[in-house]
Amino acid sequence: MATVSGSVSASQNNPVIQMIPQARIESVDLLRGLVMVIMALDHTRESFTYIRRPPEILQLSYLALFFTRWITHFCAPAFFFLAGTGAFLSASRGKKWEEVAAFLAKRGAWLILLEFTLVDFGWTFVPGMIFAGVVYALGACMLILAAMVWLPPKWVGAIGVAIMVLHHLFDRVQADSLGPFKYAWMILHQPGVFPIRPPDIFFINLYVLVPWCGVMAAGYGFGTLLLKGPGERRKWMFWIGAAATVLFFVLRFTHGYGQPPADRVMLGVTAGPYIPQPTVEKSIIAFFNVNKYPPSLQFLLMTLGPSLMVLAWFDRMDLRAPANWFWRKVLVFGKVPMFYYILHIWLIHILAIVIAMVRGQSYGWLLKGGIFAGVGPSDVYGYSLPVVYLMWVIVVIMLYPVCAWYAGYKQTHKQWWLRYL
Repeated sequence: MATVSGSVSASQNNPVIQMIPQARIESVDLLRGLVMVIMALDHTRESFTYIRRPPEILQLSYLALFFTRWITHFCAPAFFFLAGTGAFLSASRGKKWEEVAAFLAKRGAWLILLEFTLVDFGWTFVPGMIFAGVVYALGACMLILAAMVWLPPKWVGAIGVAIMVLHHLFDRVQADSLGPFKYAWMILHQPGVFPIRPPDIFFINLYVLVPWCGVMAAGYGFGTLLLKGPGERRKWMFWIGAAATVLFFVLRFTHGYGQPPADRVMLGVTAGPYIPQPTVEKSIIAFFNVNKYPPSLQFLLMTLGPSLMVLAWFDRMDLRAPANWFWRKVLVFGKVPMFYYILHIWLIHILAIVIAMVRGQSYGWLLKGGIFAGVGPSDVYGYSLPVVYLMWVIVVIMLYPVCAWYAGYKQTHKQWWLRYL
C-alpha cells in the first residue's frame, strides 16, 4: 500500500524504512490504472485487426498503426517500476526485511504459477503452450528483489539503475555460442523459443530477466522519494522524468549508447540506430522505434521518463473534484491490476471468437494459439483500426463494474489471498 508519514525513522537493525502509515498516495495507483487501460489496446489489436504484420517493421508500417503499438510500450516499464515502488511502500510500514523478502518470494512464485496456467491458457486456449510473458517476469523479478531487500533501499535502486544502463555490454553475446548455457542466457537476456515437444508444446521467452529486474529494483529505490513532502517529491518525480526524456532524445539523435546494433536480431525484429527516412512519417516511426525485447536503455528512457512526469502531474490532482470523475474511474483499475489483467485477456479472446462466429468469419486460429502459434487468420478475418479502438473501449467499459466491485471487496475484507490477486 502506498503511504505517507509525517515521521520517518531508519532502523539500525533493518535497512527497510520504518514509518506509520497515514494516507494512501493515490497517484501511484492512478498511473498504474492508466497503463492498465492503455495495455488493453495492444491486446485488442492483436485479436481483432486484419493487419497481421508487426507494427515495428518500418517498411510495412504507417503512423496510426505504429502509434497504436507504441503508446502501449509505456505499460510494461511502468508495471515493473511501480511493482518495485509498491514493494518499498509496503515495506515502509515497519516490516523487517525478512518479512518483506518472504512476501516478495511468495508473491513472485504465485505470479509465475498464474502465468503458466490461467494467463497463458487465456491467451492461447491450447494446453501445453506456455510463454514467459509479463506476469512471469514480474514474478521472477520479485524473487530476485526478495534477495536484495536486506540492502538499504538506495543501494537497491542504484544497482537497478546500473543494470538498466550496463546490460548493453552483453549485447554481442549470443545464446547459440554458449553451448550448455544457451537456455540460461535466453532466460536472462536473449528472447527466444524453447522447443519442448514441437510443434505442439514449446516455451516462448518474451520477457527476459535482464534488465527488467533492474527496472523493478530502480522502482524500489525510487520509493524513498515518495516519503518526502508532497512538494519535494513532485519536483523529484518531474525532473528525473524530464532528464530521462531529454537523455533519450540526445542518445537517439546522436546514435549514442543504449540500443542494440542493427545486426543483433531478436525475435525477428531489431530496430538499431535511428536513420532518417525519405518521408516525415517514416522518420517519426524510425526515431521512436526502439527495442522492447529485451528493453533497451533508450526504450526505458523513452517510457519511464514521461511516466514519471505524468506521475508528478497525478500527484497534484485532487481526485475528489467533480471535474476529475474520469480519473476516479481509471483509479479503480490501478487498485486491482492483477485481477484486471487476467480478466481482460480472457474477455478479449472470448469476444474475438464470439464476434467472428456471429459474422461468419474464421476463428479456428483463435482456438489454436492465435498469434503465439504463428498462425494467422484467413483473409476474411479482422477489422480496421477504428473498429479495434471501438472494441478496446467496449472491453474497458465491460470490465469497469467488475473491477469496481472487487476493489470495494478488497477494501472491506482482509482474507490473506486478497494480497495476491
